Amino acid sequence: MARPTRKARQQLIIDVLEDAFAALMTADPKAFRGKFRKMAADPFAFYRGSACLFYADMTATKDEWADERTGAVWIHGDLHAENFGTYMDSDGRLVFDVNDFDEAYIGHFSWDLRRFVASLALLGWQKALPEEAIRSLVATYLRAYVAQVTHYLDREHDDDFALHLGNTEGPVHDILVAARLFSRVALLDSVTRLDGAVRVFREDAGVRRLGKAERKKVGAAFDSYLETIPESKRIDRELFYDVRDVVGRTGFGIGSAGLPAYNVLVEGYTQSLDNDVVLSMKQANVPAVSRFVDSAEVEKYFEHEGHRTVVSQRALQVHTDPLLGYTSIDGVGYVVAEISPYEADLDWGSLTEPDEMTDVVKSLGRATAKVHCASDEDSDQDLVTFQTEEAICAVLKGRRREFVADLTDFAVAYADRVRSDHALFVDAFREGRIGGVSAT
Repeated sequence: MARPTRKARQQLIIDVLEDAFAALMTADPKAFRGKFRKMAADPFAFYRGSACLFYADMTATKDEWADERTGAVWIHGDLHAENFGTYMDSDGRLVFDVNDFDEAYIGHFSWDLRRFVASLALLGWQKALPEEAIRSLVATYLRAYVAQVTHYLDREHDDDFALHLGNTEGPVHDILVAARLFSRVALLDSVTRLDGAVRVFREDAGVRRLGKAERKKVGAAFDSYLETIPESKRIDRELFYDVRDVVGRTGFGIGSAGLPAYNVLVEGYTQSLDNDVVLSMKQANVPAVSRFVDSAEVEKYFEHEGHRTVVSQRALQVHTDPLLGYTSIDGVGYVVAEISPYEADLDWGSLTEPDEMTDVVKSLGRATAKVHCASDEDSDQDLVTFQTEEAICAVLKGRRREFVADLTDFAVAYADRVRSDHALFVDAFREGRIGGVSAT
């Protein structure tokens, strides 16, 4: 890909970051100083926090794998190597899958794949893997993805594929085993304390007690949220959903800097203190990809960004969290979901050799195909009405090797660009050139 001058590229980085985050930077410059420091740590951290820059580049480049259908499917929107982990699905089964759907939107299926393979190439470079090994890992991921998409086409009703304890091995199996050892009581004990005979949130760093007016406002938003849970997943409200405590939360990761959030502690299935449930109510952000595409028709479909996030997740994930829903506060959309006791993220730090990573990236390729081709039973969206697997297989027909080769070349080239962008970003941040968020 053509290289602009360093000065022009640095100015583009500044402009894109300011356009994406201006309001949030103004509202909470301290949070963004923390975000930018984390992004400055290494090229991969920068890549994680700059999806907006990725889509500025992608939408300015012709995508030969996008046609009328494959250019308008549900995509994850921020599919990088660290957005995979475990969760307990609504059937009570531990699953390894894609997570974090905050950036989900309608777009090119290949954008998800490009974002992932570039992140894989970055990780490989940071582990000092030879380029040949990086190319092999990227190709392995892509071939696994294409094979699983074809599986969905050949077996039309096999929407229940999942990576679980019974069909995985190696690091993916290990992480599922580790998640199985987690418990709800351990999570509750880490974030709550007993106040007489009930649990309340601990007064830890990042926890903010609410005044009466704000507490009342959040309570009303919670009542509204309950109406967005699908009928098939609603639980007898005589035994569930009673609010025990509410606090404000800060200190989220790179992607959620500056976004207001609350934690809500509710009564669980019984009055036992061991099964209370912690819910996150977090302001939804504008997805990065929507800033660079003609989104007018899509935006009309949603009440707000919280609604968009929930509809997207149900379209992209099978057996979604039964507590997933949305609400609004002062007209701004929020996503509500359980803070699961059974979440464990894939730890790339322990994977150092290409042969250790090969089986992992095969699993990630299959998981990505699942996201594109299978939906939750309660997904009732009609923005995408065709079979994604059929559309993808049609555009790849007779060109699968070419597709793998094209995206493999892209991964290596774009990872190189990100490494250069990272240095430009660090210099701009240190000089206080990004939105007035100084480095000190």
